[in-house]
Amino acid sequence: MRIHAFHLLREERLKTSTKPFNARGAKVSRCRHCLVAEHNCLCDLQPQVECNIAALILVSDNETFKPSNTGRLIADVVHDTCVFAWNRTEPQQELLGLLKDTRYLPFVVFPDEYVDDQTRLVDSYKLLELQGRSTSDGIDSSRTLLPIFLDGSWREARKMFRRSDYLSHLPVLSIEPQQISEYLMRSSDNEQHLSTAEVASLVLEQLNEQQAGKALQLWFECFRETYMLSKTRYKSDPTRPALNQWKNFINFENSNGE
Repeated sequence: MRIHAFHLLREERLKTSTKPFNARGAKVSRCRHCLVAEHNCLCDLQPQVECNIAALILVSDNETFKPSNTGRLIADVVHDTCVFAWNRTEPQQELLGLLKDTRYLPFVVFPDEYVDDQTRLVDSYKLLELQGRSTSDGIDSSRTLLPIFLDGSWREARKMFRRSDYLSHLPVLSIEPQQISEYLMRSSDNEQHLSTAEVASLVLEQLNEQQAGKALQLWFECFRETYMLSKTRYKSDPTRPALNQWKNFINFENSNGE
C-alpha cells in the first residue's frame, strides 16, 4: 500500500478538525486509506502503473473528509501527484512555487463554458506541442505536463475556478465527455458532470497516457462498486464484475512487466 499526498492531507485535517464527520455513511467502519468498508478493503489492489505526467489536486475542505471522494484515486494511479487544500486568499507557498517551476507545464482542467478569456483554452495537441522546447544551447528538453484538478462539489469547483487568482493566468483544458457520468455515490444537478476521477481518466488518455487512463477508469469503477456495497438501499451485483475486471487488468499488467 503506497501512502500518498491525499492520504497525508486527510490525516492532517482529521487531526485538526473540531467536529466529527457525521454525513451519510459515517457509521460504516472504513479502511483509513481506501475508505471502503474494512471487510472489503482494496488497499492490496492499489494501482502500480507507469505514468509520464504529474498531477495537482486542489481540494475543497469539505471534500477532504468525504469517503465518496474520487480525487484521491488520481493519486493512486499518478505517483507524481501533489495535493493542496484550496485557499482563496492564502495559497501555500509550496503550491505557488510548483506553479512557477519551469520543470512543469501546469494547466487547469475545467469546462470551457466557464472560461471568460477564450484565449486561455488549449487542446491536448497544443499542450503536447507546448511541452517540448529547445534550450538556448540547442539541447532538446521537455516539461512534465501538470493538469490541475479542482476537487469538490460542482458548486465548490466553480468557486475555486473563479476565485483563485493564482490560477487565472494558466491555460485551460476543457473536457467534453461522450458518456454520461457513472458516478452513483453522490448526485449532481447535471448528469454530464463527471466525477473528478472520471475527468482525470479522460485527460490522461488525451495526453497519450492511455494505459494510465484505462487504469484510473477501471480503478474508479472498482472503488465505486465496492463503496456501494455498504449502501443498504442499493442492490449490488454479488459477482463483483468491476472488481474482477480490475484484477484481470492488473494481472495483465504484471504479466507484461515480467
